[in-house]
Amino acid sequence: MSANRVVTFGEIMLRLKSPGFERLFQSPVLEATFGGGEANVAVSLAAFGMDAAFVTVLPKNDIADACVGELRRFGVDTSLVVRGAGRMGIYYLESGANQRASKVVYDRAASAIALAKPGSIDWKKAFAGAGWFHITGITPAISQSAADLSLEAVKAAKEMGLTVSCDFNYRGKLWKYGKTAPEVMTGLVKFVDVGIANEEDCQKSLGITVDVNVEKGSLETSEYEALGKKVLDAFPNLKLIAITLRESRSADCNGWSACLSDRKRFILSRKYEITDIVDRVGGGDSFAAGLIHGLATGKSPEQALEFAVAASCLKHSIIGDFNRVSLDEVLKLAGGDASGRVQR
Repeated sequence: MSANRVVTFGEIMLRLKSPGFERLFQSPVLEATFGGGEANVAVSLAAFGMDAAFVTVLPKNDIADACVGELRRFGVDTSLVVRGAGRMGIYYLESGANQRASKVVYDRAASAIALAKPGSIDWKKAFAGAGWFHITGITPAISQSAADLSLEAVKAAKEMGLTVSCDFNYRGKLWKYGKTAPEVMTGLVKFVDVGIANEEDCQKSLGITVDVNVEKGSLETSEYEALGKKVLDAFPNLKLIAITLRESRSADCNGWSACLSDRKRFILSRKYEITDIVDRVGGGDSFAAGLIHGLATGKSPEQALEFAVAASCLKHSIIGDFNRVSLDEVLKLAGGDASGRVQR
């Protein structure tokens, strides 16, 4: 697999977070940034030196303008952003600590992308010169029209010969418009080449289950090998499936690794013990970006997987949705240097 230009599509939101590890409104301050699964991937890819474009629908106002400016600051091509009716979605975040979990509150009803319909985006123009398209299961969960637009996008990408990746990304607080995730996602994934998920995404987005206990703090890799095989068997079009493995011992301390199945073999990455987590939001997106970068630049599946896990590990040390790390930093960690020593 190779691609010179990567296009991602989805919703980007205003992120309002309580300071540090405070509860929401514990103090009268909220930190304002931007974030969204597919935009986070585009930012990471741009940081790795790739030609990355982000497609979305935003309203015509100062907040949306600031959002576009922020993406441009990170080197993302925003020339394909469409302006339309509606508002900018918001999500509120409080970071968990120790045994208190992090919490997300969505305020994204009637957002511009939720109101967008098939035909809103010129996919032929968007995919011109691109080799890879990335989408997630979040956008189809927002509204029926957003689901229809997502299906239109993957169909157009396949017709134009792009490699299509999808992070299945199940969001239980979405899917409120009358359809279940499997009803929509199974139709969309038929046009996908590279699947990215965790165990919950596979089970709740696709309805594919194995006996995996995600709350016991340790993982049986054989269960994930079986899960990957079941996904590949259900979708003959998929070339590979990568599954992240998070051993969540507390909000601050996680084991982090991943596995990959490509119909020939089952590959397991090295595991990182991440303590004192700063911000885990966007961890899966940084993994997706790392995997895309590795595969699109001709790396072996093993190399791509190790790069993805290292990139995502580093994201846990970065505040905000975006993974502000360089290609060299990821390569250094993937190569075995996890000392964290000052670089002089």
